[in-house]
Amino acid sequence: MIEIIFQKKQDAWNLYQHLVARLASWQETNSILLNEDRNRVLIPEEFYKNEKLHVLKKCVYDFILKVKRDDWLRAILAESYFYHDSEEQDQILDIIYSVIEGNRRDLAPFMEGVGEQGMIQSSISEIFNEKVSFSFDSFVMFRLKAYTEQLSQWVEIAIDEYKMEQEYQVFLHTLRDFLEDRKPQMSHLYLLIDENMVFYNQQFIEMKRSDLFKTIDRKLLVNHPVYVDSGTIAPLLSIAPETIYLYTDDPHQPLVRTIINLFEERVKVSPVSAFHDEKVNFFKEDCENIQ
Repeated sequence: MIEIIFQKKQDAWNLYQHLVARLASWQETNSILLNEDRNRVLIPEEFYKNEKLHVLKKCVYDFILKVKRDDWLRAILAESYFYHDSEEQDQILDIIYSVIEGNRRDLAPFMEGVGEQGMIQSSISEIFNEKVSFSFDSFVMFRLKAYTEQLSQWVEIAIDEYKMEQEYQVFLHTLRDFLEDRKPQMSHLYLLIDENMVFYNQQFIEMKRSDLFKTIDRKLLVNHPVYVDSGTIAPLLSIAPETIYLYTDDPHQPLVRTIINLFEERVKVSPVSAFHDEKVNFFKEDCENIQ
């Protein structure tokens, strides 16, 4: 028997359950055992042969990523940054996992470093190829040191992003309150966001920057100077149109997302090509009406 020794009883139990579930088909003649009194998982040497060894390594790898990584991240949040609330921890971890899963390309460059898959697999292979009993906690401390340090860096980046997102939510809430009390100055307007950003009135006539600046409610800039830019958000909030026809080929860019988050159902998003088609049709119909 080769033993994997744990400091915590729960860790020994979790790995034991994980191994038993994954290696059930090989359990009849060579059973994996759990010594609960000594926090040890006992693995028969039979499992260190050929295909079984490969599956055994994969099980431990999955245990680290699916069970222990979450534990380590939460421990870092609580012990180093004093985030003890589970809901806050969940939100910060969601940011980390979204980057790992490739859903946050904006943060990916800041969370590069040790390749977790290759590094962990290599360390697991080394320890199992030695075919000796070992302490799991020592294994993590020494052989996965670079990885756990990387997790700490990821947590720091995710916390910064979490704080920014919290501030963004305050920003949205504050300006929605302003918008709720604002009487619409126009039924609708057209906003084209392409290489440049251009406002058009109901007649598809371009609204100059000087004219837009005149529409801005000065109280908006005085009360919320940090949140509001005078080029886009301030004119939109001041005009408070009942409908914003927004044309862009990149609906996920931050400015577009902010406009949608502020005005919600008032915003109708279409590609840039649709703007040119609708503009042509508008003037065509206008000419026909004059005739």
